[in-house]
Amino acid sequence: MKHFLNEDSESLREKVVILDFGGQYSMLIARRIREAGVFCELLPFNAPWAKIAEHYPAGIILSGSPASVNQVNAPRCDPAVYKSGIPILGICYGMHLMAKELGGEVEKGGRSEFGRTSFKIVEKEPLFGDQIFALDDSCNAWMSHQDEVSELPTGFTVLAKTENGTVAAIGDHQRKIYGVQFHPEVFHTPGGNNVLKKFLFSVCQCSKNWTPGSFVNDAVKKIRETVGEGEKVVCALSGGVDSSVVAFLLDRALGERAVFIFVDHGLLRLKEAEQVVKLYKKGLKGEFILIDARRRFLEALAGVTDPEEKRQIIGAEFINVFKGQALAMGDITYLAQGTIYPDVIESGSIQGAAVIKSHHNVGGLPEELGFDLVEPLRELFKDEVRLVGAELGLPDKILKRQPFPGPGLAVRIIGDITAAKLEIVKLADAIFRKEIQRAGADEGLWQYFAVLTDVQVVGVKGDDRHYGPVIALRAVASEDAMTADWARVPFDVLEKASLRITGEIPEVARVVYDITSKPPGTIEWE
Repeated sequence: MKHFLNEDSESLREKVVILDFGGQYSMLIARRIREAGVFCELLPFNAPWAKIAEHYPAGIILSGSPASVNQVNAPRCDPAVYKSGIPILGICYGMHLMAKELGGEVEKGGRSEFGRTSFKIVEKEPLFGDQIFALDDSCNAWMSHQDEVSELPTGFTVLAKTENGTVAAIGDHQRKIYGVQFHPEVFHTPGGNNVLKKFLFSVCQCSKNWTPGSFVNDAVKKIRETVGEGEKVVCALSGGVDSSVVAFLLDRALGERAVFIFVDHGLLRLKEAEQVVKLYKKGLKGEFILIDARRRFLEALAGVTDPEEKRQIIGAEFINVFKGQALAMGDITYLAQGTIYPDVIESGSIQGAAVIKSHHNVGGLPEELGFDLVEPLRELFKDEVRLVGAELGLPDKILKRQPFPGPGLAVRIIGDITAAKLEIVKLADAIFRKEIQRAGADEGLWQYFAVLTDVQVVGVKGDDRHYGPVIALRAVASEDAMTADWARVPFDVLEKASLRITGEIPEVARVVYDITSKPPGTIEWE
């Protein structure tokens, strides 16, 4: 097996491959590896060895799974993985699988271990060296399993055991194949990130070359290789972080061969369309085109209440608008979008992933579109996008702008969409954001916004009975939008926002605050 840095390999990018067996933390494993400075990609567990080998992996990680290795049709990877000579780390189910596949025994344990569990290190190297746990005799880790390795395969030794005597980590130093029963990727395993780093740097000998600068260089090179000489790209510019970073990557790679189209669909936040036009019209070398499609989108969404149907309509209208404009120009070959990794996952584009909600810029593009797609951020998490933007020199007023859904306020109005409802939610959202910022309560917040519910309630205004809609306020803290916790916004800030919303927006009868985390909820209401 050739090393990933061989001159004749497809890419000089250092890479670890994660074989995804459907575990709930698979994406978190990927994030932790990238945070350590090593690029990684998830592949389905049943990817053939030939496909895996194309990536020239420096290491392979087998993820967890809700399955048991002893059940009928348990998910397995290509046996060639174990013979590749490439370092392997199995996590939970991944450890059970490789233990069984390599000749060991896995049985249902007499006592399941879920949640925080103590274990003792038996052998420090290579995973537990450098005193990565504070106390060797009191190490804590997050467990979630019922099966356990009851007999080790030939060549393996026990590296750690739990307080119940269960095998917590194993290793075959000769073949560089290791397994851990716990989940090193989760916050509840102190020192877990260091276990992953020890595997990456001590076992796989990775060199930590995944940086914003290296990504920019790779992305610019790939864009230039993809877009032929004389060809043009049209970029869907929304003013958000993702599309802004895409725009400036295109600007660096192609200059005047990039055309930037901003569609004002009327679903943006208060005065945001004007701000976008002002910010980008003079900031990019390529042509900037503004399309006023507010009436068109309102007419298309009239009477529609189902959130998925809203997203699909908006996606279709976006495609039609861009296609019409690009065809009118006559010389556009590619469409660039700000698709990022969480969009791909939530849209079910990764094998085995459930469709949580459709994203207007992921999949479902009509075959007759006529353009090839350029999606330079498709492999990045949101925080990585911001780091790349900083590398490109984007100002904080872009990079620190909170995420905004592609369908805009359409998914923050429950029920049908009208011009009057848009005005209400725009004003409520602006008030809430202003009060958060004025109080300095935005530190650490991922998003904070208002939702116009479809609930009508009785209130009192000016000594008169008032019957009107409820505004829900939502604020969350998150690192990557894959999970999120509801934010503990100070009560006095919420009170000021509520007083202003009910006082300045005549229609609103009541304000409530959403305290649902993700999961079980999503960040947006629709």
